[in-house]
Amino acid sequence: MAEESKRTPELERMVREMIDAVADRWTMYVLEALEEHGEVRFTRLAELVDGVSQKMLTKTLRQMERDGLIVRTVHPVIPPHVEYRLTDMGLSLSEAFCGVWQWVMAHQERVQTARREFDARPKMVVAAK
Repeated sequence: MAEESKRTPELERMVREMIDAVADRWTMYVLEALEEHGEVRFTRLAELVDGVSQKMLTKTLRQMERDGLIVRTVHPVIPPHVEYRLTDMGLSLSEAFCGVWQWVMAHQERVQTARREFDARPKMVVAAK
């Protein structure tokens, strides 16, 4: 954790903003797809990020571009040819989230067991007020 003397309200605000931005599931999936496949076109990215709507993918890409995580390259051809790729910051963020994948791989069975045990417990009835 950052030293207390280095924590400022501006830093804390930025950390919260970035967590909100990257904790979004579509951002995570786009990071993964671009890290794995390199520079890709919008339509290919939509195929790689299963279940995302065109509107949500556009919104996600714009936010990632604004945050400096991706570069959008428009090639001057007809019809327009647009490609997206991770920046160095995007790559470093993708590498940081690699730890999440490793954690899931290491604990997948334990999480599934915990979920089964929880789901098998008698349901608690909460009285309405």
